[in-house]
Amino acid sequence: MAEANWYVIHTYSGYENKVKANIEKTVGNRHLEEEILEVRVPLETVVETKNGVTKEAQKKLFPGYVLVHMVMNDDTWYVVRNTRGVTGFVGPGSKPVSLTEEEMWSLGIGEGKKPSAKQTKYIADYEVGDMVVVIAGAWEGTEGLVTAVNAQKQTITINVELFGRETPVEINFTEVKKK
Repeated sequence: MAEANWYVIHTYSGYENKVKANIEKTVGNRHLEEEILEVRVPLETVVETKNGVTKEAQKKLFPGYVLVHMVMNDDTWYVVRNTRGVTGFVGPGSKPVSLTEEEMWSLGIGEGKKPSAKQTKYIADYEVGDMVVVIAGAWEGTEGLVTAVNAQKQTITINVELFGRETPVEINFTEVKKK
């Protein structure tokens, strides 16, 4: 039997989970479990802070794309390509190109090697130029203009008046809210 590889399929935006479910349903109906092994919509954990509230959320790593672990042949190509919501395989022209082992490892899916460490992406609800009010900490009640945003550290920098002059102060996302 031919070797199974991971392929990337392009879908209509927002249809990733529907495409996954439809392919899995077709695999069951046509008994293609030996040829189409797995369908994935890669997700990442992001930490969002909005108005001082921090929460973790799952976001699609590649919106508009789905990964399929399959043996490529005429039948499997036809099933995947003709699934509702699929616009095509990723590759030049109509020739699907499989992902390399290194590419799969970078997604934490590779076999024979430990997946890469879990990475968390931080999303800031603040931008340079936003007016904020400090709602906690030593600077509570202070208003300021955001001069810098560090999403990784989850801090913003505002200028406050200290001893008669403007001084930059770094404040945590959870201690401020937009004005």
